[in-house]
Amino acid sequence: MSPEEIVDGQLAAYNAGNLEEFLSYYVDDVPVHAFPSGEVLADRSGPAFRERYGKLFASSPDLHAELVSRVTHGRIVIDQERVTGFMGDEVRTAVALYEVGEERIERVWFAV
Repeated sequence: MSPEEIVDGQLAAYNAGNLEEFLSYYVDDVPVHAFPSGEVLADRSGPAFRERYGKLFASSPDLHAELVSRVTHGRIVIDQERVTGFMGDEVRTAVALYEVGEERIERVWFAV
């Protein structure tokens, strides 16, 4: 799969609230970083990644991320998303940078 297809797959699983499918698009112990600092967000990385998204999907049944724009440069995919249903009615704009390997997402940065 191309980097875009891998990122699209995780986005579709996110929107379906399918935790196992969502996680299948990421390497085990995926590191998640703050952008631009590069700081590893320990509460979102590795084993915490599964726990965080499991809780999010369970508590946000109407969760949905709409792709607003995308830039792809080689194996880096940068998405801007409009997220609705986050923890209830909250609407957010999110920017995620994905470093995609041959088969899965290997590293993530979130603009904070």
